Amino acid sequence: MKALILVGGFGTRLRPLTLSVPKPLVDFANKPMILHQIEALKAIGVTEVVLAINYQPEVMLNFLKEFEKKLGIKITCSQETEPLGTAGPIALARDKLIDGSGEPFFVLNSDVISEYPLKEMVNFHKGHGGEASIMVTKVDEPSKYGVVVTEETTGKVEKFVEKPQIFVGNKINAGIYLLNPSVLNRIELRPTSIEKEVFPKIAAENKLYAMVLPGFWMDIGQPKDYITGLRMYLESLRKKSSAKLSTGSHFVGNVLVDESAVIGDGCLIGPDVAIGPGCIIESGVRLSRCTIMRGVRIKKHTCVSNSIIGWHSTVGKWARLENMTILGEDVHLGDEVYSNGGVVLPHKEIKSSILKPEIVM
Repeated sequence: MKALILVGGFGTRLRPLTLSVPKPLVDFANKPMILHQIEALKAIGVTEVVLAINYQPEVMLNFLKEFEKKLGIKITCSQETEPLGTAGPIALARDKLIDGSGEPFFVLNSDVISEYPLKEMVNFHKGHGGEASIMVTKVDEPSKYGVVVTEETTGKVEKFVEKPQIFVGNKINAGIYLLNPSVLNRIELRPTSIEKEVFPKIAAENKLYAMVLPGFWMDIGQPKDYITGLRMYLESLRKKSSAKLSTGSHFVGNVLVDESAVIGDGCLIGPDVAIGPGCIIESGVRLSRCTIMRGVRIKKHTCVSNSIIGWHSTVGKWARLENMTILGEDVHLGDEVYSNGGVVLPHKEIKSSILKPEIVM
């Protein structure tokens, strides 16, 4: 089987992290976002992953070369010269996706994090005999999204309703599809939307089915949702009683710590924290609801909550970071500095406090 991951554009919503690497390579729970998807695809027998990309393909491919070997899966790129929406890239990658086997192929949105029940999706797809399957997830506020209206028993899609003002259902498109090769004949090579142009036509022919995604789902393309997604991901590890989660008197709730990180005495870490490789957390530090990326040093008695600290940054002693503070790569924050939602671009030194949410160039 093959899979296409829609990598797309510049990741502007996750700046300043995406000023250093393309968005799919930003770490999430201590590994690049896209690796969570590639590993899940490999686990159910996908042999080739095609990345639909319009930005820095060399960086992506060079980085993923080592994982190609490690995972034993072929990774190639299909590069857009102009943005092609959500369906155009599938048409562009046509020759890479068709192998004559008649097997369906996966399409995934690279911002989506979930438990990826792909094996169940394959069984669901074979079971209904239609042309395409989409994964849907239930949400509390459907009026913010496009809602997928389905037949309850079979999952057959009846229609799509964009941001409904009256309640028509609570299932939304989760950005994971399984498509028969015949779907490629429905997509023109031009900027086009799979949700608005392709799927409604398949649904009108009664050939589109929706499977409700078990477990959690989050689009982690912006900081607030990234932090929420981390909480959900760590909670799903807890439910699987994963040995990856840290235990001990230092830790409260769900915490993921790379084995090469060093944690000092008297720290209190958690809930919902990821600490990456090579990090040094000095004594008396308090961390909650945050991600500390590779090579970061956090000095004594500092408090970090609801924040993302980018690669190889340093946070001084007795500092306080909160309210969606984001430090880009290699930022150095002085002792006793307070940041209330500061977003700091890479390679900066910050010596004075950031009292209200702002971007520091």
